[in-house]
Amino acid sequence: MAAIRVEVVYAMRGAFDVVTVELPAGATVRDALAAAGMKERGAALGIFGRRVAAETPLADGDRVEIYRPLLADAKEQRRRRAKARRR
Repeated sequence: MAAIRVEVVYAMRGAFDVVTVELPAGATVRDALAAAGMKERGAALGIFGRRVAAETPLADGDRVEIYRPLLADAKEQRRRRAKARRR
């Protein structure tokens, strides 16, 4: 049975966790999170910057990214700055 190696990455303010795991071929994002001990973190998931579901199958060399929830909406922040400049 072939094995694949993937990285699981979780970034925090000022630090990050990176765990490399080896999984059987056909493993999913959910399997990688469980193997890395990071299944309770984050709001969204991605592979190399592209959002994916937890059931997405992985390929050898993939980087699974765990995205944190946004603290502020970027569009709303731009609106506030623009409004402040008009005053």
